[in-house]
Amino acid sequence: MKNRFLLALLVLGSFVQVAVAQTITIPGLGGFKLPSAKKTTTTTTTTTTTGVSGLTNTEAANGLKEALIQGISKGSDQASQTDGFNLNKLIHIPFPPDAQKVATTLRSIGLGSQVDKFELSLNRGAEDAAKSAKPIFINAIKQLTFTDVWNILTGQKDAATQYLKRTTTSQLTTAFMPIMQQSLDKVEATRYYSTLTTTYNKLPLVTPVQTDLNQYATGKAIDGLFTLIAQEEADIRTNPVARTTSLLKKVFGIGGN
Repeated sequence: MKNRFLLALLVLGSFVQVAVAQTITIPGLGGFKLPSAKKTTTTTTTTTTTGVSGLTNTEAANGLKEALIQGISKGSDQASQTDGFNLNKLIHIPFPPDAQKVATTLRSIGLGSQVDKFELSLNRGAEDAAKSAKPIFINAIKQLTFTDVWNILTGQKDAATQYLKRTTTSQLTTAFMPIMQQSLDKVEATRYYSTLTTTYNKLPLVTPVQTDLNQYATGKAIDGLFTLIAQEEADIRTNPVARTTSLLKKVFGIGGN
């Protein structure tokens, strides 16, 4: 079985200006020879080819970006459905850990239903906010450079997701927080949490809890979306059926599975 990562290395060989054949070792693939880069007479990178079925470097880069955009689109759509967060054990947002004693204490005095109502509203807020996540993530994907593409295509099955998580989480958080706050207010999670913590803080001998609910929910929601993106990325890399466009089939399909 010809591994698609071998194809990716051949596709992107000209980016690193491989003048002569050299041995490359990739975990799980062993060593192999990269051919000398083949270029057309034009000086632009858009028509640089690899000599493999006429696939250009730009097509390889665009193929990866298209795969990621498909992943975030499907992930965002899945997360934004009713119970997309709430009933998905992988991304369900629990009661804030640093305020877990609030939940435990309130349950012990008969306020368990209010605790459950808040946790449900927290996940409803994430589901609502996920509807607006897609363009933020897509913009980050479009910023990928050819060097980024090389590193991603030669990485693990979730290399693209991990790259985006590592390099864009901070800016995504900044952009996503106001959206999350609106969603939490919309589903009344903010009000529920304020009522719970106020009730708890009035109890004797307790240390007042002051959790930044928006920051917590934003972080968990972004982590959840990255989890879904990673699943989609792995699927596109390994499952031919998941390659739903001609470019994805061309970039990821040459050489078989």
